[in-house]
Amino acid sequence: MRVIDLPPSLEDKTLDQLAESIAGWPPEPFILDGRAATWANPSGFVALLSLGDALRDASLPRPRFLIPDSPETRSYWARNGFFHHAAETWEVVGKVPNKPFETPTDVLLPITPIRVFDDVNDVVGKIQERAQRILAAEVNLAPQATVRFVMTLSEVCQNIVEHAGASGWVTVQTYNWKKRLGRKVAVIAVSDSGIGFRRSLESTESKKVGERWGDGAAVELALMHNVSRYRDPGRGQGLYHIRSYVTRWQGKMSVRSGTARITIVPAWDDDTLLVEHLPFFPGSQVQIIIPAQEEGSAS
Repeated sequence: MRVIDLPPSLEDKTLDQLAESIAGWPPEPFILDGRAATWANPSGFVALLSLGDALRDASLPRPRFLIPDSPETRSYWARNGFFHHAAETWEVVGKVPNKPFETPTDVLLPITPIRVFDDVNDVVGKIQERAQRILAAEVNLAPQATVRFVMTLSEVCQNIVEHAGASGWVTVQTYNWKKRLGRKVAVIAVSDSGIGFRRSLESTESKKVGERWGDGAAVELALMHNVSRYRDPGRGQGLYHIRSYVTRWQGKMSVRSGTARITIVPAWDDDTLLVEHLPFFPGSQVQIIIPAQEEGSAS
């Protein structure tokens, strides 16, 4: 059986390296070797869990995951709840620290599963309570702004069930980007193992777009042009509204689906707006970075 090395730092961009190593879908059976890993951000955590879900949903053999050698890394991943959730779809190999993972704090929303519709309201309630507290305390968003944000974040979580046809994950972490930006940021990540934007919109939009139709065009329609497969006004349009709020807060937002990624790039970053022909990764991944706001600018 082949062995795939997990990138030492697993985040939104190094996810492309992992996708390239997997080499197509469905993949040949593999062991994921994470022993050299030293870091993962929220996007890395939820994407790795979604990968496990996608392998299970494809009826592929349960893959083995060799956990990091570093005690500090193991402790951080355990505190975030990663190992607890990974055990559902991965054969976790290695000594996992026995640490609680749902201790409320002002800086962390532990990894939270998004399941079937019956569970969504309970999950969203927890997201609303904790995410609102994090955004207010750590990035100085005014109460009315946090309410608007959490409403749209909640819609994205619900859309995982509506659009993806699969389970998903959400988590939030704050960081002090003193060197890079000079202030704190909140990093919010949502991922699912579902059908992706292209298949979700294909029946209604592919003929309109024509030859350019693909993952990039589908993400662009949803994120930039407020397009949803639903005809009901306001339904399925959470990403578009979140984009407007993130732009107002000088934040950054990226959406990866299938083989494409679109990024809303703020003035403080130099990322690329559209990247196509990436190695395929199942489902869809959303990352939102909100920098701490100056006094009076968070509404």
